[in-house]
Amino acid sequence: MTTTSPYVRTGIVGLGNIGHHHADRLVELGVPLVGGMDVSEKACERFASRYDVETYADHHALYDDVDAVVITTPNKFHEEYAVAAFERDLHVLLEKPLAHSIGSAERIAAAAANTDGTCTVGFNNRFLNAVKLLRDRIERGELGEVTHVEANYVRRRGIPGRGSWFTRREISGGGALIDLGVHAIDLSLYLLGYPDAEEVSGVTRSEFGSREDYAYLEMWGDDADSSTFDVDDSASAFVRCADDRTISLEVAWATNRPPTHEFVVRGTEAAARFDLLTNDLTIHSAGAEGTDHLSDTTIETRENDTHADEQAAFFDSITDGRDDGSSVDEALTVQRIVDGIYRSSDGGRTVAFGDR
Repeated sequence: MTTTSPYVRTGIVGLGNIGHHHADRLVELGVPLVGGMDVSEKACERFASRYDVETYADHHALYDDVDAVVITTPNKFHEEYAVAAFERDLHVLLEKPLAHSIGSAERIAAAAANTDGTCTVGFNNRFLNAVKLLRDRIERGELGEVTHVEANYVRRRGIPGRGSWFTRREISGGGALIDLGVHAIDLSLYLLGYPDAEEVSGVTRSEFGSREDYAYLEMWGDDADSSTFDVDDSASAFVRCADDRTISLEVAWATNRPPTHEFVVRGTEAAARFDLLTNDLTIHSAGAEGTDHLSDTTIETRENDTHADEQAAFFDSITDGRDDGSSVDEALTVQRIVDGIYRSSDGGRTVAFGDR
């Protein structure tokens, strides 16, 4: 795969695993990777050795040499690096979520609105081939009026390293909800046409992460310290949007149930079910032609690298000037819903937007 903008000099801020993941795809796309920045000397050495580029301990020095940056730091530090990039009119691909808190997210959005650079927030699941095909069918009216999405992003055992920044609220802003839930919420709103969110009701739980007897088969990061687990490991929520569009949400890092990454999109003429991991897509409908009948149509698509396709779209938007600010605005909507679910859980009540 190649992008239409191969000469945008690009750097990466945050040189951990996801930084390497993005760097590999930049190289594959033919985009010049000119450097990376991290506060960890060890991370810088590892990145420089792997990609043969300059690394920096200060982001300002990196920003002197680039046209665009991919920001993959822990959530708390998104604001510092993104706002500094916007002030220089750099193009920014910012990994989800927008920030660790609603206040920080609002400041990022304000800065993005006053820059000449483009900004894309990393909701890569939009680029899944099954999702792209489904979105096209929705836009052509094949599902009729789409009114509800059942969104599941549930792991049986998938806490990403107890003691890592993921499990410390001060840095991450939350647990499974802000890590996995933002993907599920964004994708649901995306398929509904991003209606205005009106109210949310939800419960977040922390039932497994702090247990000494937490049993698992594998973990994304090192299992270092269960005592620093102070975030949610699951959440259940209901989101009501304008025109009675609704979302039911189940997300979890850990549960005593089989994992599921299934989304069900319900419309007045048909419904669709797809799986984020398998790329399976089935269209469900009913008809009276000939005789009353139910129809289930399975559609196969090619597997695709959603991060690579997301990057290609980001660089194409730089070249074509197609950035209308919707990515940041939509990411801010997702952040407000996440914040509303946490407030709903803490207060034991439904939260209407505009309330604080």
